[in-house]
Amino acid sequence: MTTLYFLIQQTMYFSIPLLIVALGGMFSERGGVVNIALEGIMIFGGFTGILFISGTQQYLPGQPVLMLGLLVSALTGILVSLLHAYAAINMKADQVISGTAINMLAPAIAIYVARLMRDVQQIPFKNEFRLVSVPVLGDIPLIGPFFFQNAYITTYLGFIILLLSWAALYKTRFGLRLRSCGEHPQAADSVGINVFRMRYAGTMISGALAGVGGLIFVIPTSTNFNASVSGYGFLALAVLIFGQWRPVRVFGAAFFFGLMKTVASSYSGIPALLSLGIPPNFYKMVPYIATLIVLAFTSKSSQAPRAAGVPYDKGGR
Repeated sequence: MTTLYFLIQQTMYFSIPLLIVALGGMFSERGGVVNIALEGIMIFGGFTGILFISGTQQYLPGQPVLMLGLLVSALTGILVSLLHAYAAINMKADQVISGTAINMLAPAIAIYVARLMRDVQQIPFKNEFRLVSVPVLGDIPLIGPFFFQNAYITTYLGFIILLLSWAALYKTRFGLRLRSCGEHPQAADSVGINVFRMRYAGTMISGALAGVGGLIFVIPTSTNFNASVSGYGFLALAVLIFGQWRPVRVFGAAFFFGLMKTVASSYSGIPALLSLGIPPNFYKMVPYIATLIVLAFTSKSSQAPRAAGVPYDKGGR
């Protein structure tokens, strides 16, 4: 049972950032803008969030400084996403190239600024954010040890974002308009919907969630930020495709890939896997092998928004 607790908790640590970032990509692509820049936005969000936490946690207690750090990361993600939105929407640039440029810039800028400020590229912080046990809920048999002990508040934030994303996409006028702009922007424009504005909104939400996901990725897994999120932005794109651009399916895909990542990173804590005697490098390849296999079998049936990646020309058809 101890091993099962360990496995589920580790899976949560890896799955929640994937879930949040993939949901961010969903908002962008549902509006018609392909956001390849998720990796770069995660790096920018993680960098500014950790920089803020590192500089202020000596003055503020753990959870409040974490929430403020998440806000800083979200704002950073929005600012970076505006660059991608302007290039993709106003300039009608190739969205893949625009996103790739941000991905290339992000680690270079993060390393340069970190060395400028601290002479080293790593930004250390104290991990004071783990909840040993949530009052009352942590004492519930079976469920308590799984979800409410040795947890992070970011885990619950991930589930809240999932519910809000589902409600926003399918139960609000905003969601209907956003989806229409990603499926048939000309038809949306003909009934008075501002396609440019909706696409900006979707891309900005995407940036905010990717920025938050960058910080959430770093907090449970390290005590310093090294200008890298280990390819999680690209893995989130795989989660988005496997999840068919739908929140509930994205949730399932995120936890599948999170489990694969747990196997890769924490196999030494799982006696059944350790006893197999398989070389460690094999386990490190597991998430990426799983990604290739899943995409190979699901890509043909994937149904991306029809206008995703297609610049909108107001005067065209």
